[in-house]
Amino acid sequence: MRVGFFGGAGTVTGSKFLVEERNTRVLVDCGLFQGLKALRLLNWQPTPFDPRSLDAVVLTHAHIDHSGYLPRLVKSGFGGPIYCTPATRELAEILLRDAAALQEEDAEYANRKGFSKHHPALPLFTVDDADTAIRQMVPQRFGHDFAAGSLSARFHDSGHILGSAFVQITGTADQSREERLIFSGDLGRYDAPLHGDPEPLPNCDTVVLESTYGDQQHSDVPIEEQIRGPFEHTLARNGTLLIPAFAVARAQLLLLLLRQLMESGKLRTVPIHLDSPMAIDVTSVYRRYLGSKGLNATHRDLFPRGVQYHRSVEDSKELSGLRGPRIIIAGSGMMTGGRVLHHLRRLLPDEKNLLVLAGYQAAGTRGRSLQEGARSVRIHGLDIPVRARFLEIEGLSAHADSGDLLRWLQSAQVLPANVFLVHGEPPALAALSGRLSAMGMDVHVPRLNDRFESVQGKWRTR
Repeated sequence: MRVGFFGGAGTVTGSKFLVEERNTRVLVDCGLFQGLKALRLLNWQPTPFDPRSLDAVVLTHAHIDHSGYLPRLVKSGFGGPIYCTPATRELAEILLRDAAALQEEDAEYANRKGFSKHHPALPLFTVDDADTAIRQMVPQRFGHDFAAGSLSARFHDSGHILGSAFVQITGTADQSREERLIFSGDLGRYDAPLHGDPEPLPNCDTVVLESTYGDQQHSDVPIEEQIRGPFEHTLARNGTLLIPAFAVARAQLLLLLLRQLMESGKLRTVPIHLDSPMAIDVTSVYRRYLGSKGLNATHRDLFPRGVQYHRSVEDSKELSGLRGPRIIIAGSGMMTGGRVLHHLRRLLPDEKNLLVLAGYQAAGTRGRSLQEGARSVRIHGLDIPVRARFLEIEGLSAHADSGDLLRWLQSAQVLPANVFLVHGEPPALAALSGRLSAMGMDVHVPRLNDRFESVQGKWRTR
């Protein structure tokens, strides 16, 4: 068996892992590179493998850094099945169409304004490409074996977002022994308020393990204690709380927490605005799956009373004329684009407002700049001063921290002999590598485009 690391290696984005066995080639995840410009430019480069040679794609979940390159892959000639869970297919349909529409809009804007180096500027992929990729998706339920070429695959609930899975791939190491390889995808946290715990790790030879928070422990300070003071201070001054949030999982979790706090009287009841058509659509999917595998069955309704939904551009523009006290949840979560930029331009210069960071901020994003103390940010060609107060909420992440990752590995009856660490920045990779090596595992930290081959249970570079 051979594995190539063509994304998600040395970075937290663009996950693409090619598994090969004899004449079978299966791609696990097909993500878009995001963040730093040097990474984004990789999306425009041909893949190191021929998309037409793939037998199948196996998708762990719908987040764009794991699924967003699928339309481009299809555009480049891939015509095979894309296996995923049913909920992942529903969410991917929303996310991929949105990503494609943004690609088309950006290209059209560049052509209209004439600032592109390319004439004409073209989208990375189109809505038609996204629709083709969606039609190639073949849902598979959790715990069910299915064939991907000569390999056998199975989804297990990873607890990260709705429909997310870690993938068990079984092949033949040699003529007499099976080899089992597990890709973690993104692992969720234990005892989270909305999503269930990751399923235990089955016994396996090798794990390809995400390490986004491999050097960190999430705060154990209750969310209520973190937010009540700053939130009440802002609302009492008639300020506005702006929460940039990812449309999948984070927006739904925030709505749930705000609902609980307001209904219990622990936070004053103020208007909540969900300014994200995608988040509104995703929440509708979540509501259909409440009570199913992977979601906490006790939450009958994710929407607080009084929440206002802003689907159209006109609806969103209305917010610019509304003063506090109120709460606005808008995308994107790392402030790389989307409607949140218009709110940042209006709200950041005013010290009575509060900007709330509620998730991971990748290198090269506005979110990371603000996290690191930037006193101004560039938005729509303007340098916007940062006078609003700032709050970073700990513990909302849907990603496992270092303790969760170790707990999951140790949930197997026998620790895996081999671990590849992926989907992490260098400090996280180094910290987690040291801990796992001390536990007796053979740890590899692949670089982008590295290839490995399994020989008698050991992995070596090709």
